[in-house]
Amino acid sequence: MRTDLPLPKRSGKVRDVYDLGDRYCIISTDRISAFDYILPTGIPEKGRILTAMSEFWFSHLTGIEHHWLGRDFPSGLLPDPIDQTPLLGRTMIVRKANVVPFECVVRGYLEGTGLREYASSGSICGNSLPAGLTQGERLPKPIFTPTTKAETGHDESTTLSAMSAQIGIGLAEQLSSMSIDIFARASSYALARGIIIADTKFEFGIADGKLLLIDEVLTPDSSRFWSADDYYPGRPQKSYDKQFVREWLMNSGWDRESPPPALPLDIVLQTKAKYTEALYKLTGKPLELVESPVG
Repeated sequence: MRTDLPLPKRSGKVRDVYDLGDRYCIISTDRISAFDYILPTGIPEKGRILTAMSEFWFSHLTGIEHHWLGRDFPSGLLPDPIDQTPLLGRTMIVRKANVVPFECVVRGYLEGTGLREYASSGSICGNSLPAGLTQGERLPKPIFTPTTKAETGHDESTTLSAMSAQIGIGLAEQLSSMSIDIFARASSYALARGIIIADTKFEFGIADGKLLLIDEVLTPDSSRFWSADDYYPGRPQKSYDKQFVREWLMNSGWDRESPPPALPLDIVLQTKAKYTEALYKLTGKPLELVESPVG
């Protein structure tokens, strides 16, 4: 649930990031968040699953510049008594980059905040859509729906035009084009393996003048994965993400203003099973082997 290495550190909701000087070490914990809170109960092995899945996509998406360098923690940076065994399969050593201050969200299906915005305006983040679309329906083509990056609380939806005004039209259009291209390639691959990628978010950074894909990539934490076998528009879909956690919290009586309650064991195990299933479907790699290099 937490790491405390004797190195400069900052922590997000799930990952701990250590500054190694010329590189970063990103360690994925078993923490899980919902409704902008970190829950007191973790999901066993979740960090290893997220790391293995991101590593797989970095390897699979040929031709895309990214920040991943390897998985081995550099020797000599930690005192000898520190046992690094718990970090196996959780660690990404990555290039440093100046982070683009936007989340690059791509949607291929109508769900979540996109569904709510569409219901009220007929468009999402400036993208006009046909009338009469239903929940979960496939969009005519994937759309780019960026959000701001909030340090705390919710990211806010924005438009390509507003994004361009802040970072320049050239970079904004490059981010939109790259995001949609990666989404299309990943969606085609995943669909052949029984998973629909309904939407996802990418993060990018700039290093040595190059635009890099950074952070985690196409995981159940950053994406909405649905079962292709059970897909039917007009209703909520069976998913491979935090569905069990969110539904339990919504029915638990929690007010979303006080510290969240602990998760019951059955919700923890169901969530772990879904993450594990998604890993296997996408990578062909069972959870027991996530410490092995991806072929």
